[in-house]
Amino acid sequence: MEQQSNMAESILQFKEGLAHLSHTLPTYAEKFNEFTEECFKEGAVSAKQKQLIALGISVKAQDEYCIIFHTKGCIDQGCTEQEIMETIAVSSAFGGGASISQGVTLVQSCINEFKPLN
Repeated sequence: MEQQSNMAESILQFKEGLAHLSHTLPTYAEKFNEFTEECFKEGAVSAKQKQLIALGISVKAQDEYCIIFHTKGCIDQGCTEQEIMETIAVSSAFGGGASISQGVTLVQSCINEFKPLN
């Protein structure tokens, strides 16, 4: 259970950091948030597919906060565990062992915490 609470705590820390950024650099934060929201809207590429892409990039970049955030985003968009793990496999084709290690540990822990999956 301790690891599960760490996932939710990491998302909370990330959101608190964004709130601090909004206070410190309000114009920058507003523009960044606008851009990000626009990027993740439904379009020719679905919001679900965009979360999977973001997760793959996060794993390749070894960005643990984004891995947690986008794994939850994938689950929230209705991704299955199979879709998420295939995304990890594709990311690993580019990122090698470092990507697969994040996928089979951190991503799997997030899946276990943030279920339900289809």
